[in-house]
Order: sequence, then structure tokens, then C-alpha cells
Amino acid sequence: MISNKRLVLAHFWLAFGVFGLAILLGEWQMFIRSPLHAWIRDPDLYYRSVTAHGTVMGYVFPTLIAMGLGYAISELALDQPLVGRRWAWVGYALIIIGSIAAVVPVAMGLDSVLYTFYPPMIGNAFYYIGVVLVVVGSWIWVALMGINLHVWKRAHPGAPVPLAMFANVAGAYLWAWTAVGAALELLFQILPVALGFTSTINAGLSRVLFSWTLHAIVYFWLMPTYIAFYTIVPRAIGGRLYSDTMARISFALFLVFAMPIGIHHLFADPQVGAGFKFVHSVFTALVAVPTFLTVFTICASVEIAARLRGGKGAFGWLKALPWDNPQMLALAFSFVLLGFGGAGGLINMSYQLDSTIHNTQWITGHFHLIFGGAIVIMYFAIAYDLWPHLTGRAMLDLGLIRAQLWLWFVGMIVLTFPWHYAGILGMPRRMAYYDYTAPGMAAEGITVVMSVIGGALLVLSAILFFTVLYRNHSATRVEPAPFTFSKAVHEPTSLPLALNGLGLWVALMIVLTITNYGYPIVQLIGLHNADVPAVFVGAKR
Repeated sequence: MISNKRLVLAHFWLAFGVFGLAILLGEWQMFIRSPLHAWIRDPDLYYRSVTAHGTVMGYVFPTLIAMGLGYAISELALDQPLVGRRWAWVGYALIIIGSIAAVVPVAMGLDSVLYTFYPPMIGNAFYYIGVVLVVVGSWIWVALMGINLHVWKRAHPGAPVPLAMFANVAGAYLWAWTAVGAALELLFQILPVALGFTSTINAGLSRVLFSWTLHAIVYFWLMPTYIAFYTIVPRAIGGRLYSDTMARISFALFLVFAMPIGIHHLFADPQVGAGFKFVHSVFTALVAVPTFLTVFTICASVEIAARLRGGKGAFGWLKALPWDNPQMLALAFSFVLLGFGGAGGLINMSYQLDSTIHNTQWITGHFHLIFGGAIVIMYFAIAYDLWPHLTGRAMLDLGLIRAQLWLWFVGMIVLTFPWHYAGILGMPRRMAYYDYTAPGMAAEGITVVMSVIGGALLVLSAILFFTVLYRNHSATRVEPAPFTFSKAVHEPTSLPLALNGLGLWVALMIVLTITNYGYPIVQLIGLHNADVPAVFVGAKR
């Protein structure tokens, strides 16, 4: 059972609270730059909103979800009280302080630099300090996950580490190393300028350092989703996990392949050599390996559940699946959205094809399909599965839950598909307004209106989600059955060292990252006259 329910609930409620505010900002952004609204008089308001939306959705929201789920997994999977509970609350407090420190200057118009920072643009120092505090708070969680696993292994020498904890710690270690790139950029590039110690910045080096974080962070966001795929859904739909070993290999490979691939975001950057762009493109393709392993394993697990329910035939078993079960719905929707998003990613990773959609609305559509679609819908599923165990109250609104998931799925498609089309037409992203009276822009205006409708559906879905969680807190008290994670068809009694620990995979992750980033970073550090004047945003007008 979870002995620190307040700790887990605090992380989840703060995560979903800031998510609710961010989604309202997102819908507002689409509306004010659509043909439904006249040009906004002060475009800086748009960029403030985009910065706040991206910062919350990119850093605060998924980090809190991973932390809350991680603390729950640590107690449930290891069957031991959380070691370091006070430190966990310290990390939580740092995230709150950091979030406030970052959002306040954004709201004041002192930091319209977007969550990717965009040097040589420089904003208020408190924004960057706030982001650093959020990362430091999350690193406390990383340390606690490693410590709790070490304590358990010392008490259970040679025993197989529970799959949920193996995956949880893999996600924590991935995040710890992923965040190093942005931390180096902030501490040694951006903050010295923001604090007035220098007036120039090596923008090319900053871009490469941030690319270290830029794509690998997506797989940190994905980790809770994949944990739910493997350890929650098969049990929730009445089946068993097809292969514990396959699951461990998938999480291990994410550590290896997810890190050294960020330079594919810099295909248009003249300061990065073509050779390293090619290497990162290849490694980006290799990320498909653990993804395909996951798709195969989970589809096999779902088929097992259907066969156990009496499903027959090559495809007839699909009818036997519990489609009224929210976990089954969430999984199906997540896989569909992940498939569309992954297909778009094939274009992004191609050096030639990327040039046709670089920095267009296509990128916005791809990004939201993966994060807002495949990932967030499983965050909902995780909350629905854990909430009765956190509150001790029944989850009764199954019809409302299904409606919420359907609205999110349909809304995300209506939101993102037009963005992909607009990107093919050449519409640039992150623009405050467009002149839809121009003949070449007329078709693009229709796509933006459709996206506004999709965003409205997402807002409605979010309202239903909050309604379900709120109603649960006042529902009838129950004593839920003990929480269990999915059991594999063949539960491991022993495991090879490489699949019962993460040392080998973390070492490979670090070595490959240094190999793929070392030379470009050293080259840009040693480049003469590489610094450019900083451009301060939010100046008095």
C-alpha cells in the first residue's frame, strides 16, 4: 500500500492544476491568431502566453507526474516505506518556488523567450533561476529513487527487481542525464548574461547544449506512459504481460538510444557539421527499436487478455476486448496517436525531408500528437487507476471517464492534423498573427480555425477530467483491493545482471552522449569570434 498518500496526491494535484491553466493558454493562443479574431494589438502578450504554456507543459507538468508516480511505485512495487520522505517534500517545495520564480517574470512581460530559451534572446534572470530550481527539485527525486532501490536490493540480494521499479529508476536516470545539457546552457551561457556579467553569448554552443536536452526530454515524458503500458494496462484489462524480459530490454534501450539524438533538431544550423547531423539522424531512427518492441509486447499482452475472455480467431479476439474499460480505451487511443506522431517523426529525422517542414506548423502538430496525445492520455489513465488507492473512495463515473477520453482523442486529432497540413503549406510556427487576407494564406486560415475547434474539445475534456477527480474525493469510502502491477506470463525467478540493474545501460548512455556531442561542443567552445551580442527582451517601452 501507499503510506505517503499525501505526498503522491500533492504532486498529482499540482501537476494537473498547472496543466489546466496551461491548456487554457494554449486555446487562447490559437484563437487570437486565427481568422476568428482581429490582429492582437500587443504581440508580446502572445509570446508571454507561449512561454508560460511551454514552460509548464515542458518542465513542470510531466516532471511532477513522473515524481508522483515514482513515489507511488517505490512503495507499491518494493513493498517498503519511502526512504527520504522529508527530502521528497523539499524537492516538491523547490518545484513550487521555481515555478513561481519562472512564471512571474513571464507574466510581467520580462521573459518572452519561449521555453527553449532562444539565445541570443535573453530574459529576466529569475525565469532561468526558476527553471534551475525545478530541475534541482526533480534531481532530489532521482536520488531518492536510486536510494530506495539500493535499500531494497540490499535487503533482497539476488532477487529480481520488480519491473515497475526497474522502469521507474530508468526514467529517473534518463532525466538526470537529459537535464544536464539545459543545465550547462543555463549556468554557463545564459545566466551570466542575464545577471549582467557579460553582454555576449555563444549562441551556437547554447543551441547544441539545449539539443542535448531537447529530444531526450520527450522520452522522459514518455516513461510514465510506457510504465503504464507494461505494468498497469495488462492487469487492468484482465490479462497478463507477454514478456517481462522484453519490457526490461525496451526500457534499457531507451536509455541508450534516446540521449544522443538531439542534433537532428539542428539540421538547419550552419555551425554544426553535416557528419554529426547524419550520426544523430541514424540514432534517431534507432529509437524505433524499443518502440516497436513495446508495440509488439503490449499488443501480445492485449491479445492474451482477449483470449482469456473467450476471444477466437485471427482477428475475432479484438471483439472480446473490454472496450468499456477506460484503461483499454486509453491504450488504444495512445497507440493510434503515437503511430501518427511517430510517422511524422520519420519526416523530422530525415536530413532532406526535414528541410521542407523545418520550423513550420508541422513541427507543432508532431509535438502535440506525441506529448499532448499519446503521453497525456496515459497520464489520465494513471490517475484514474491510482486515485481510489490514494483517496480510499470509489471511482464511479466510468461513463464520464470514457467520454473524457473520447473527447481528448478526437480533440487532439482535430487540433493536430490541420497543423500538419498547414506546415506542408509553409505556415511558420510561433507567430503572433498572420495576414489571412493574402491569397496565399487563405487555405491556411481554415486549418487554424479547425485547430481552434480541436483546442475547445480538449478544454472540455480537461474540465471533465477535473470533474471526475473532484467527485471522487466526495464519493463513498471503500477499501480498494490491494494495488498490484501486471504479472508476466512467465514471472522471472532470476535475471541476468544486465537486466536486473541499470549500471551497464547508464554507462552506455553517458559514453554515447559524450561521443555524439563531445566534438561539436569542444569545437564551438574553441571557435574564435563565436560570441554575438545578447538581445534582451522585455525592455521598457
